[in-house]
Amino acid sequence: MTRYDLPAPDLETEPYWTAAREGRLLIKRCRSCGQPFFYPRPFCPKCWSDDVEWEEASGRATLYTWSVVRQNDLPPWPTRVPYVAAVVDLEEGPRMLTNVEGCEPEDLEAGMALKVAFRQETDEITLPVFRPA
Repeated sequence: MTRYDLPAPDLETEPYWTAAREGRLLIKRCRSCGQPFFYPRPFCPKCWSDDVEWEEASGRATLYTWSVVRQNDLPPWPTRVPYVAAVVDLEEGPRMLTNVEGCEPEDLEAGMALKVAFRQETDEITLPVFRPA
């Protein structure tokens, strides 16, 4: 059965998904201007250079903003509510859309320290999520 809630890795993002399966979080950095960025793409969003490389991120982040999703009737989400959809600021600079797990939604605070964790969904897909540090 096809899971529409999971990403479809491609040639460009396969290193990212392989690293996630290994418990490592990757971002990209531009060799031309030094800008770190996320989501993975083949060019720098600041200077448009295609001289970019993968870099392992520390996994440390702070919570920027979030929303507690309490209702979602599209499969497979009804079995997962409530969940926290969040934007985190990675220590390296980029912002990342993710989920926060391992704490009650009412305990979340802007600026709280988070650490990456990995949730295995299938043999091929492991998702980076964040938990309180």
